[in-house]
Amino acid sequence: MGNQPVAVSSRLAQVRYDIRGPLNRRAYELEAAGRSILRLNIGNPGAFGFQVPPHLREAVAAALPRSEAYCHQQGLPEAREAVAALHRRQGADADAARVFVGNGVSELIDLSLRALLEPGDEVLVPAPDYPLWSAATRLNGGVPVHYDCPPERAHLPDPDALAALVTPRTRALVVINPNNPTGAVYPRELLDALVSLAARHGLVLLADEIYDRVLYDDAAFTPLAPRAGEVPCLSYGGLSKVHLACGYRVGWLSLTGAAGRLDDLRHALDLLASLRLCSNVTAQWAVRPALEGPDAIAALTGPGGRLHAARAAVVDAVARSEFLTLVPPQGALYAFPGVDPARLPAFDDAAFALELLEQEQVLLLPGSSFNIAANNHFRVTLLPEAAVLADAFARIERTLARQADAGAARRVA
Repeated sequence: MGNQPVAVSSRLAQVRYDIRGPLNRRAYELEAAGRSILRLNIGNPGAFGFQVPPHLREAVAAALPRSEAYCHQQGLPEAREAVAALHRRQGADADAARVFVGNGVSELIDLSLRALLEPGDEVLVPAPDYPLWSAATRLNGGVPVHYDCPPERAHLPDPDALAALVTPRTRALVVINPNNPTGAVYPRELLDALVSLAARHGLVLLADEIYDRVLYDDAAFTPLAPRAGEVPCLSYGGLSKVHLACGYRVGWLSLTGAAGRLDDLRHALDLLASLRLCSNVTAQWAVRPALEGPDAIAALTGPGGRLHAARAAVVDAVARSEFLTLVPPQGALYAFPGVDPARLPAFDDAAFALELLEQEQVLLLPGSSFNIAANNHFRVTLLPEAAVLADAFARIERTLARQADAGAARRVA
């Protein structure tokens, strides 16, 4: 009896986070064996040569002597006021007293769901989703209910189909805009329909807007909180993507809506924030200069910018492919190509991703990692240089061609 393995929580049984999962572990094994792996699995700007803007580094360095004690559990007053001011400029009724700074948006998503959910409560989550949302819902006793955002609708949901999923146990509606993994940017009319749905059913809106200024061509971001008005809305942002500072681990959330409806939730979040004392103080000094200083991302996403060129390289590679389709991403740092089932009817995204890693040394993520039923998609990040992505898609095309040939041989046999 004393030699039995230590049991782990049953809550983990349905939790997955393939972004750092089995394929990633296999990539580390291959690297340890001396093979060079092209990692397209994660949106980590610093790993691809992007640098934090100098004015953020300077702000953090100058504030080091003031970073050696805990701060308020909700975050530095200067940081919280800068976040509230940003949301007020966007048209929301934001207040620094209802802003929380966390160790990345990931921590704040977990705290929010812990504050909201009773066991068995349901959360409407897009499919495909950023898998942390489904995982955190389950870990906090809830049930993720996925609403379809298929390529046939440009990866946007149908509000009527979404409304049909609401039950008496539904507590919240997650909106990821711009979307990870698809790059979809939600139009204002769709956001208004989602707000109307939330108002009718008494749902809390959870607006993951971490990519709010990562936009391509003529795409326009519409923040959800100003559209929500009196409807309770938690808006999430941070330094990781727009400001290229993943390692700083600074995110924020702002509560907006009818004040009387938010008091208990604000107190619950304050309690949970207090239990971890505070978030990383040092990096919080970068929040105000990030939100009030020069725009770090526009030159990268606009014509002539590195991200703009990377996106074009992916779009062009898919257009030349015999096997792939794509809804061109309007925002965020990813593309979500699909494999034409007419060309590869037996395609399996997980098997493809493993073969691509083993044979071509490219690591990407199967689309089913993002909680969709279909298994004919995959996600790549747009962070590498355009030439690197062009080479990666040449390797992808070789792998798909091998699979097509093998499939044809099996049918003949």
